[in-house]
Amino acid sequence: MSSPCFKVPELALVRFAALLGRRNCLSKPEDLALYEYDGGVDKALPAVVLLPQTTEEVAAIVKICAEFDIPLIGRGAGTGLSGGSIPRFGGAVIAFSRMNRILEIDIPNECATVQPGVVNIEVTNAIQGQGYFYAPDPSSQRACTIGGNVAENAGGPHTLAYGVTTNHVLGLEFVTADGMVHTVGGKCQGGAGYDLAGLLTGSEGTLVLVTKVIVRLMRHPECIKTLLAIFSETDQAAGTIAEITARAITPVALEMLDGAMLQMVEAATHAGYPMDAAAVLLIELEGMLEAVEEQVAEIEGLCFANGAREVRAARTAEERALLWKGRKNAFGAIGRISPSYYVQDGVVPRTKIAPTLRYIDEVSRRFGVKIGNIFHAGDGNLHPIILFDRRNQDEFDRARHAGDEILRFCVANGGSITGEHGVGMEKMELIPDQFNPDSLAVMESLKLLFDPAERLNPGKVMTLRRGCTEIRQKPGTEI
Repeated sequence: MSSPCFKVPELALVRFAALLGRRNCLSKPEDLALYEYDGGVDKALPAVVLLPQTTEEVAAIVKICAEFDIPLIGRGAGTGLSGGSIPRFGGAVIAFSRMNRILEIDIPNECATVQPGVVNIEVTNAIQGQGYFYAPDPSSQRACTIGGNVAENAGGPHTLAYGVTTNHVLGLEFVTADGMVHTVGGKCQGGAGYDLAGLLTGSEGTLVLVTKVIVRLMRHPECIKTLLAIFSETDQAAGTIAEITARAITPVALEMLDGAMLQMVEAATHAGYPMDAAAVLLIELEGMLEAVEEQVAEIEGLCFANGAREVRAARTAEERALLWKGRKNAFGAIGRISPSYYVQDGVVPRTKIAPTLRYIDEVSRRFGVKIGNIFHAGDGNLHPIILFDRRNQDEFDRARHAGDEILRFCVANGGSITGEHGVGMEKMELIPDQFNPDSLAVMESLKLLFDPAERLNPGKVMTLRRGCTEIRQKPGTEI
């Protein structure tokens, strides 16, 4: 276990303990080891982990960190996939797991106010039976937190129709790098001035620390239909996606799994996926009964016209849940055949899905790594999953290089290096591939406006000045 390059002075530790109590300040090696990783492949050890319970405590922590020039990293459940919550240079991690209360449910105004440590699925669970739900649904929704979702602007299978997290954030309370508490937005729609909530959602903890979120609640639709379209060739499935879009049909979810992923998922979940197919599309439609039935008939026709060998419709809520169980437990299923995996998160235009899948297959052969594909096909958000053994450095290096090549191909074809996982520390070197120097300069100016000393989540999203050898050491502090 490597030591953090930015340690925390003893006097700061005393101040943290006086503020939070010793049980809420973790500094033993066995405790810190639990916070050195996320769902990605990188690791870095914090010097201390702090567990506040109120906004006031967060503000006080930030002020102490400012006084001692300590890097500060916010953390939700650690389910992120780009290293966003990893303390790259050590310093202090604020873990929001004890700020986990739903503060208010306001059905008449169709919103809820929550602390950042509330688990995503708990919002929907809290309003079950009232005809409402919280729409953003990352595959990790049973573990990931609202604060982490806001930091990464998380998506999920149902974002095709409902949008990503930013489309469901009405207001934020947050702490800036100087320890001041601010609020933006609220329960009302719209509002005057700049959309600061939109700016901060997806900023990956590099601008502020979010301490409260007002989220939009959605009404349950009258009718839900879930289809599984089965194909013998991946190009047929990809062509169907483009055809559905061309017909101006917008499913709430349009997911694709290739043959490699189907075998892994079905062996683990027994969801009813065909083991011999080259690809399947998981298609979900919602709305008024008559409209949904018309769209189901049209989509079935499109699937068969593009070569589908079978289209199944879930007949019961249990069958629908089983199909989604297979999709949402896919990452866990990989552990049956590979000790490690590297999940990528590129985006391409829908018309480029077929050639991108062919390129991914080429990369797989060239680098000698197995790659399975499972992704939000409706909005072109690809998730190539590269299998490797972390104990083999050569395999790990080949997996990383393969991932970089795939993302560069996405950018070259009019796409992006991330759709919902964020840039974090994983994709920083690829940022110049997507943005020109002028755009990067604007982003840097925003970062320095909010965080001039670069203490908030340093070493993420883009390379600025702060690093282990560039910290401004103060008299009497330990580095």
